[in-house]
Amino acid sequence: MIRQATPEDARQVAPLFILSMGHIAGIFANSDRYEDAIPFFERFFAKENNQYSYENTLVLEEEMEILGSVTGYDGALLHQLRQPVLDQIRKTQPGFTPNDETEAGEYYLDCIQVHPAHQGKGIGKKLIHAFCERGYSLGYKRVGLIVDLENPDAKRFYESLGFFIAGEKDFMGHRYFHMVKENKI
Repeated sequence: MIRQATPEDARQVAPLFILSMGHIAGIFANSDRYEDAIPFFERFFAKENNQYSYENTLVLEEEMEILGSVTGYDGALLHQLRQPVLDQIRKTQPGFTPNDETEAGEYYLDCIQVHPAHQGKGIGKKLIHAFCERGYSLGYKRVGLIVDLENPDAKRFYESLGFFIAGEKDFMGHRYFHMVKENKI
């Protein structure tokens, strides 16, 4: 079942964040070990008003186990939602200033992750579909996301779901495709 996340989901969802974040999780944790970012994501997930909050997350749960999650928000709110995260990171990395990965006018899919034991079962597709439907029901005309140029499999996956390349963006030391899916209704 796909449902709105709650603060109590933090312990199950936080380890999943590092799956989709990769090197970004290491930057957030100021560590080469991505798993060092789990407490960071637990803390922000359980709080309101930030980009990684449970408020911005849907989870797919079966038998009390979270198999995957998708997190996103109004692209126009990026700076407001990112600020608490930046404040925390800048305690150890004062000059940390990432580029914007989204923009106003789109419902931005920040991260999607599926537990490794449950990958390849269509969970990601279900979560993305639910996320897009949520965005469209809120009145957004398009859903946006970024995909690392060095990840052609992810690009093909999103294209198979109706996303197309709208441009490119530099973000956190990598180059990304900015992909969007438009509401056809």
